[in-house]
Amino acid sequence: MNKTHIFLIIALCSINIIIAQPRNLLWYDKPASYFEEALVLGNGKMGATVFGGVNSDKIYLNDATLWSGEPVDLEDNTEAYKYVEPIREALRNEDYKLADSLNHYLQGRFSQSYMPLGTLHINFKSHDTYTNYYRELNIDKAVAKVSYESGGVKFDREYFVSHPQQIMAIKLSSSKRRAINCIISFESLLKYTQSKQNRVLEVNGYAPYHVEPSYRNVPNAILFDENRGTRFTSLFRVSKKDGLVVVKDNGIEISDCSEAIIYITVATSFNGFDKNPATMGKDNISIAYRDMLKTDKSSYEVLKSNHIKDYQSLYKRVVLDLGKTNEPNLPTDKRLLNYTAGGEDKALEELYFQFGRYLLISSSRTQEAPANLQGIWNPYIRPPWSSNYTLNINAEENYWLAETGNLSELHTPLLSFIKNVAITGAATANNYYGVGGWAAGHNSDIWALTNPVGDFGKGDPRWANWNMGGTWLATHPWEHYTFTHDKEYLRSEGYPVMKGAVKFCLEWMVKDKNEKWITSPSTSPENLYVTPDGYVGATLYGATSDLAMIRELFEDFIKASEVLSIDNTFTKRVTTVLGELHPYAVGKKGNLQEWYYDWKDKESWHRHQSHLFGLYPGHHITPTETPELAQACRTSLNIKGDETTGWSKGWRINLWARLWDGNRAYKMYRELLRYVDPDNMENKTHTGGGTYPNLLDAHPPFQIDGNFGGAAAVIEMLMQSTDDKIYFLPALPDTWRNGSIKGICARGGFEVAINWTGGKLTSTEIKAKDSGKITLVYAGNEKFVEINKGESVRVDW
Repeated sequence: MNKTHIFLIIALCSINIIIAQPRNLLWYDKPASYFEEALVLGNGKMGATVFGGVNSDKIYLNDATLWSGEPVDLEDNTEAYKYVEPIREALRNEDYKLADSLNHYLQGRFSQSYMPLGTLHINFKSHDTYTNYYRELNIDKAVAKVSYESGGVKFDREYFVSHPQQIMAIKLSSSKRRAINCIISFESLLKYTQSKQNRVLEVNGYAPYHVEPSYRNVPNAILFDENRGTRFTSLFRVSKKDGLVVVKDNGIEISDCSEAIIYITVATSFNGFDKNPATMGKDNISIAYRDMLKTDKSSYEVLKSNHIKDYQSLYKRVVLDLGKTNEPNLPTDKRLLNYTAGGEDKALEELYFQFGRYLLISSSRTQEAPANLQGIWNPYIRPPWSSNYTLNINAEENYWLAETGNLSELHTPLLSFIKNVAITGAATANNYYGVGGWAAGHNSDIWALTNPVGDFGKGDPRWANWNMGGTWLATHPWEHYTFTHDKEYLRSEGYPVMKGAVKFCLEWMVKDKNEKWITSPSTSPENLYVTPDGYVGATLYGATSDLAMIRELFEDFIKASEVLSIDNTFTKRVTTVLGELHPYAVGKKGNLQEWYYDWKDKESWHRHQSHLFGLYPGHHITPTETPELAQACRTSLNIKGDETTGWSKGWRINLWARLWDGNRAYKMYRELLRYVDPDNMENKTHTGGGTYPNLLDAHPPFQIDGNFGGAAAVIEMLMQSTDDKIYFLPALPDTWRNGSIKGICARGGFEVAINWTGGKLTSTEIKAKDSGKITLVYAGNEKFVEINKGESVRVDW
């Protein structure tokens, strides 16, 4: 063999490695030992976490509507507002210690918790030794697989959760006839009973009517009552090719089968945020059986085909290609390790982006039940931070990807939830603040809790008393409109929600000594200031984050009023107050001040950067329109540094992208993909963020918002948009020299495709979902285009 042949073989091997690199596949060569290694599946309501064990497989089951608790008491703490004026008086006297102390009276009950439905166990006989183990999740099809050999037989499993049929299916097969022998059983941390019903194992149970947050060490933290709480039903049925299936009261036994399919349905009695789930709930048993009947009417192949078709109608809208990668085709956990050590793996960067879209499709298709802190995947009865809706960043960050990532329909679970929050929030505005409109604190749940939490005075004001959750949420309806141009939605649903939040802000704010409008009392989410005399506190007036969110909401509301041709005394009032808001200030270090005064932070590296809201996800601070403020944001980020939690890192990547610093954004994107070992308990409490072997975000512990924030940031690096402009490659990192992305969405109702080579834009294609005009911007060059609805325009650069 001569040198030419050797070089040819090496070249062909290199090509094969590149081709073999999976772009839509997570795969592993061993079963999962921890949740953070397991593969998550979901149809936007039912969640499944698959471990893929050999002797024993376990699958955690969840339902998006299964929470502890009951509808909130709207008459809760009706006297709280009487403390507002004493707090304001203390602040006028600059007595921040007294203000902090009095702020405790503006607190109510904690949110409820997202519940685990239970665990399915599949225990196999005589699989003690095995070889050639393989486990995968194909996010192009939303199908997981496991295969291995034991006793000379190849065993395969295939799992998916279908949205059209609302079922989970697990197909067991073997290379040798009648080789499958296993027992199926179920257990739950909730109260439940199980029984044989003809061919079905029927499980019925109920959730607690109250669960205390996991960080509270109190007696009786979990309260059950058989007459209270959300009901649930889970049904299990096995379809076989041959062999024997025996259903018992405590499980299902499969004997001597060549192929068996396990069908699972789940349902709850949740019937809306304002209806008692025990006395006014849905018929969960009937719903579960209705869905199970579908498995009798269609074959496994048809169910799977319908599932894939439905899923791909969403997933395949966006395609990202960052160019060739030389990384060998290794298991995903080993790829993460190599990447953390500095290896190049553009395919992994693409995979993480698309995995974010996969997670949103899998967790956000149920009205009034948006993706929570853990999406829909939670095995704990007292999950971290109650697995709730945390409104001071996390719930909103979950949906940054929805519109730009061409998944606008998946935004509607949050938008419908906001309508519920606006109803309970009206009581909160009245009871706690003595004003109209609606407001929300920093924690919520499926019951649309809106009061500031803290157990009626026991919470730390730094996190308990923030009341801008409604203001932030109310920017989402306008965001949805700017991408869809759905005027009917804006008129009938979005605008009323926005108006109620605006009304709260108008009535809540007061004038400062300079006759500028501010909030009082105020906090900056979870952060503490240090006054010149050394007092460390949380309560103040005029926190920058409050005013940034109010400014963004007011600007959105004015635009929405113009779209709907509404011009009245209320809109004029909003315009006037907007012009009289206390302005941004730049501190002596060149930073954007977080506090009304140029005070120090107790922790300069603090994970929250809420005062930079106007830069992202807001739009009123930009490098072109407000360069001094943009520079102050840059300085603030430099002071904070890059080491932070997962969700915060996801936010900061977007902030750096909005500052058009692609290399800094990319640096943090790589750090977001830093491997976190679930086998190392110390890593479960570290504060540097990262990614677990199953690609879920390590807050730590697991929180899904980092996945969504990181995926959204990829689009921000490649495209940004306003109401009248689309910016191409505004923060392209040097390492992404060649690539393309198609199917992403821009404001104005446009779908965008971008191609670039050698770090330079080559062509763009713009498709109009609605007729409109837009200015395209790249490297200082502008091109104006006008496109009719349904038409596309290609522009070469």
